[in-house]
Amino acid sequence: MSDTYTQLHIHFIFAVQNRESLINKEWQERLNMYITAIIQRHDHKVLAINGMLDHIHVLVGMRPTQSISSLMQVVKRDSSAWINDNNFCSGRFSWQQGYGAFSYGKSQLPIVIKYILNQEKHHLKKPFIEEYKKFLDNFGVEYDEKYIFHEIL
Repeated sequence: MSDTYTQLHIHFIFAVQNRESLINKEWQERLNMYITAIIQRHDHKVLAINGMLDHIHVLVGMRPTQSISSLMQVVKRDSSAWINDNNFCSGRFSWQQGYGAFSYGKSQLPIVIKYILNQEKHHLKKPFIEEYKKFLDNFGVEYDEKYIFHEIL
């Protein structure tokens, strides 16, 4: 085969350190745009991005030129630096260690995009930690409670 052909769709979920509600609605859209630009700079495509005050969901069409962990490291590092450089938070902003990454087929994308874009409505019914555990369970991912996103202290 003379070329590489792929179709990789990854749904990322990552949270603010200690799940504090630090993402302010006044700059949330700018943050989404900044994260989108980071991902695009690495030659991937953002299909949907949205979140709440304490976490973010991003659906990415990935190229196989970069690992999932490398992309997440850059996204979290650069976006937290941007938040801190712009003094959007009174203290130092950081993302919680770790993330969720779940793969989907092309036929599933409309449902995932709708889910991501309707986060506020969805979280009226289900808190974040319950939502995240459901993802892990649905995908058959074994986990230890002490290593998943921490509750607010």
